[in-house]
Amino acid sequence: MTTTPDTPQALTVLTEDELLLRDSVRTFAEAEIRPQVREMDERQTISRTLIDALFALGVMGIEIPDKLGGGNASLFHAVLAVEALSRVDPSIGVLVDVQNTLVINAVLRWGDDALKSRYLPRLASDTVGAYALSEASSGSDAFALKTHAVRHNNDFELTGRKLWITNAAEAELFIVFANVNPSAGYRGITAFIVERRTPGLIVGKKEDKLGIRASSTCELILDGCQVPAERVLGEVGKGYRVAIETLNEGRIGIGAQMIGLSDGALGHAIAYTKERKQFGQPVADFQGVQFQLAKAATDLEVARLAVYNAARLRDAGQPFRTEAAMCKLFSSEVAERVTSLAVQLYGGYGYVRDYPVEKLYRDAKIGQIYEGTSNLQLQTIAKQILEK
Repeated sequence: MTTTPDTPQALTVLTEDELLLRDSVRTFAEAEIRPQVREMDERQTISRTLIDALFALGVMGIEIPDKLGGGNASLFHAVLAVEALSRVDPSIGVLVDVQNTLVINAVLRWGDDALKSRYLPRLASDTVGAYALSEASSGSDAFALKTHAVRHNNDFELTGRKLWITNAAEAELFIVFANVNPSAGYRGITAFIVERRTPGLIVGKKEDKLGIRASSTCELILDGCQVPAERVLGEVGKGYRVAIETLNEGRIGIGAQMIGLSDGALGHAIAYTKERKQFGQPVADFQGVQFQLAKAATDLEVARLAVYNAARLRDAGQPFRTEAAMCKLFSSEVAERVTSLAVQLYGGYGYVRDYPVEKLYRDAKIGQIYEGTSNLQLQTIAKQILEK
């Protein structure tokens, strides 16, 4: 078959700049992150030095226009960066993911020129952002939130508690969702940009988690927090749209984290089974093991295609809500299967912290929970296909 410039490329065929980004991030991850993975997991923290290095690498502001100090690239570039980082440590992958797919995307889409000029250069250069939607009583039912905002002249006073806020320990900037008119239900929800040093904003307890332990997850307390009206993101009462549309993109980012994690685990499993000998031959020579690895590699490839497709659709301005839900659903299931297999193939060694697959197995579970549980993804997919 003869190809022409108009022939569609395969989803996994990368452009020169995409390859350059992926390979540079992979090199960085191996050199700068891998030596710190175990210590970060045990201490449950990411060093500020490493965060600064991520900013210097350019992965903390990928879609921000170059005139505002960013990479002027696409969501697909962010997907490649998150995937490459998550092969080594999914905790770093989610730090970069939330920064790009949730915080920056929300400001890019919904911020006015003043907010973009004020915050995007900071988010590209040195400021970590966090996205504060979830609450103790409003997890999957995100719009049942109880945090409220009362207007006083040119300010809003925010009061309430947020839970499960990724990046909260490091963040200097929060996108906070509160209801300005609880009687109106979700139609009163409004998004605010809140700076960390704002009086009345307190970063609370850091959760002691099963996996992605280096990534901070904290409570956020708002006690009469005064926010100027000009820091409303989007329109008053339209915060539900900000949340829904941003989370659709965020799910693609989680998909990228999950395929990166799976790729890392599968790579460890392949290397180990080729080196480990039993009954006088490498474990990888046994057909039963070969079949397991082949199935895992197939699952990973299908998951990668789903994630890449959703990202390409979004960047092309095409509908992608269903594809985003599908890629998150499937990639998170694949991550659990592949990491479980990796532990199994390592045998007893896979169950101890001296080897990397134990951590990746713990890290995988969160993929089916945050940014919409697997049941919510199924609900979204079902709704979309039944409406056709």
